[in-house]
Amino acid sequence: MTAFSDLRFVALGGAGEIGVNAYLYGLEGRWLMVDLGIGFADDRLPGVDIVLPDLRFIEEQRSALDGIVITHAHEDHVGAVPYLWQRLGCPVWCTPFAAAVLRAKLAETEIAREVPINVVEPGERFRVGGFECRFVHVTHSIPDSNALVLDTPFGRVLHTGDWKLDPAPLVGARTDVATLEAVGREGVLALVGDSTNVLSPGTSGSEAEVRESLTRLIADQPYRVVLTTFSSNIARLETAMLAAHAAGREIFVVGRSMRRMIEAAREVGYLKDIPPIRDEREAELLPRDRVLYLCTGSQGESRSALVRIAGHQHPRVRLEPGDAVIFSAKIIPGNERTLYNLHNQLVRSGIEVITEVDHFVHVSGHPCRDEVEQMYRWIKPKIAIPVHGEARHLHAHQRLAQDLGIEHAVLIENGDVLRIAPGAPEVVDEIPVGRMVMETDGLVEAGDDLFRTRRRLMNHGTILVSLVLDEEGSILAPPQLTPLGAFEADRFGEIKGQVCDAIADAVEDMSDEAVRDDERVREIVRVALRQALDLPRHRRPIVEVQITRLSAETLAALEE
Repeated sequence: MTAFSDLRFVALGGAGEIGVNAYLYGLEGRWLMVDLGIGFADDRLPGVDIVLPDLRFIEEQRSALDGIVITHAHEDHVGAVPYLWQRLGCPVWCTPFAAAVLRAKLAETEIAREVPINVVEPGERFRVGGFECRFVHVTHSIPDSNALVLDTPFGRVLHTGDWKLDPAPLVGARTDVATLEAVGREGVLALVGDSTNVLSPGTSGSEAEVRESLTRLIADQPYRVVLTTFSSNIARLETAMLAAHAAGREIFVVGRSMRRMIEAAREVGYLKDIPPIRDEREAELLPRDRVLYLCTGSQGESRSALVRIAGHQHPRVRLEPGDAVIFSAKIIPGNERTLYNLHNQLVRSGIEVITEVDHFVHVSGHPCRDEVEQMYRWIKPKIAIPVHGEARHLHAHQRLAQDLGIEHAVLIENGDVLRIAPGAPEVVDEIPVGRMVMETDGLVEAGDDLFRTRRRLMNHGTILVSLVLDEEGSILAPPQLTPLGAFEADRFGEIKGQVCDAIADAVEDMSDEAVRDDERVREIVRVALRQALDLPRHRRPIVEVQITRLSAETLAALEE
């Protein structure tokens, strides 16, 4: 990208999707990154759990990146730092709880001592390159969430982060309304804002109301209770622990990420008065009505504790008919099928499954429409830039901002380079963006052929063909065919003979020169097999051809 002398904004992730939040603010040729998060993979990426933003644009000019500012400790805002920081190598700024969580994540990597983490408090001013920065505390479903104020020569930007208005958040303070009002009175050029719940009317609800409801619900359960929620929702974990204690139950935490979050919360002063947490190995010694498990797996993550428990794969936790599992979390869009499969698996085992459809067990951590309107009344920006939402959320956020009289409401997609100032906001360039995934050998682009091959295997199966030839290309034994997931066994048995004959005929018809070339033989075999099977175009099993050539000496030895 050529040098620039204006104020710019680029989403590497988070615009048009929920997750993978990674944003760049550019000022006179240098950059500040806000958040560096992960997203959860869907069935378009078989074998993959998380996705990461493609940082190629900022990697190529890493010397111009002055730092990363983390708004809060959710995975979709900080989770990519352990995987990608080495590609950037810059300092990180965050508040105490996010720092504790990040250090715990980095402790499991080789770069734990390399990442410079600067811990700042809300309201404390700090400078990152040409940006004068400060955090403003906002309520969210995790402690120490912050909006970020960026003061520049072109004007002030408010990056809201994830937030809500909760009169009784239980853990942590309420949103700092007084400071937000003061920021608005002083003048704001642009608001870059959370769009997740803008389609939902009203307000998001209070964590205190959930505590009352969960306390009654847990007390009413006759046998074991499993409660699963986001590991980072410290207020919800505290609610579950206090409700368990009130109902005479012992508390057992199952899942490494949840234990890590609890430790981080205690490190910075949260969860001071919770009942003791017992070792999960002791649960089987107690009556069923004395047990409450707090488990990871609210989104059906493949390696989570709850998924292993539901599949009877957990070494220490067993559930029995009549036990209850409470899903105290909203389903992330795209996870519906995974979660419903998990629900059904539990129900078939006689487990009572309780979700927000059945009972009041969850409130969102994001602002609904009335709360978004209130933020605009406080901040009064000239420019609204919706982020943190799918396309339908961003469009609704844009319409709302226009209805509220915001002068410019700008829609962008990942990769759009938006000039915020001077002048009217305008998309002036486009940069390459994409997704990366972690494989055994390192990072791989999500569009790599590896994943197309996996999808074909999942959808169409594979057929293994084994050929034994002599050096001249004559077939020494009938071809061997093994279908894996490509055909129903009885049907394939009926047609196998004619398919083998077709393959043999095709090889025998090859020229003397061509039949000596293994790659040309493989291609002829694939074509002959597909023609013999008469498959429709939408059915394309992968055909793997293994060729064994026996030399004259080997054949002579075998004949002896």
